[in-house]
Amino acid sequence: MRSVRELFDLSGRVALVTGGGRGLGEQIARGLAQAGAAVALASRKREACEGVARELADEHGTRTLALRMDVASEDEVRAAFDEVQARLGPVDLLVNNSGTSWGAPAAQMTLDAWRKVMDVNATGTFLCSREMALRLIAREAPGAILNIASIAGLQGSPPEVLDAAGYSASKGAVIALTRDLAVKWARHGIRVNALAPGFFRTQMTEKVLDRGEKALARIVPLGRVGAEDELLGAALFLLSPAAGYVTGQVLAVDGGMSA
Repeated sequence: MRSVRELFDLSGRVALVTGGGRGLGEQIARGLAQAGAAVALASRKREACEGVARELADEHGTRTLALRMDVASEDEVRAAFDEVQARLGPVDLLVNNSGTSWGAPAAQMTLDAWRKVMDVNATGTFLCSREMALRLIAREAPGAILNIASIAGLQGSPPEVLDAAGYSASKGAVIALTRDLAVKWARHGIRVNALAPGFFRTQMTEKVLDRGEKALARIVPLGRVGAEDELLGAALFLLSPAAGYVTGQVLAVDGGMSA
């Protein structure tokens, strides 16, 4: 029987975190480095990832890589996986964290805004997952994919809390995609799970929380928004050998909001 330390050890693994230069992606990247994985951080703006990559290398001796990737571009996704493989080794852990939102009343949301959100959040998650799976299947190697969804994909939101129908729809798509790919790729040893965070303070949620964090906290059973390290444990569990028999699951980390 493996020890608890061994169950959460990611030494020798190579992880790619999209949107890894800030917010929840940065938090998860730091956890992966502490668990022993080599970590590649990708974003449309490479410079957003470079500082985090340097810090992880300095603090933990982690092999890191910062690279540019638009998750909605097939060519850029393929090129990014090639670069990570050449520099760090084949990717066997993928965190689909890149995301965007567009706040507007649903009746007034433009088609361009809708498409932008769906392209990044839903299509981007599919393209990165597909590229990962193609390579794992060709190598006959196991792997783990973690999609960052949202409780907005699990339930409707009053417009006073979140007025972003495209974001909610895209995260619902991520949840459905997670479950379907988990079933389709289980035979290849590829696990696919998702986290559905509640409200954490990130650049994307900053304006919402600045406007109404106290009111929002009143509808969270735990009475507050998430702290900067409270997504980390759930993410590491789902990516680690400790979750070797877990696939197709969506874990809400939301202070009880979805309960």
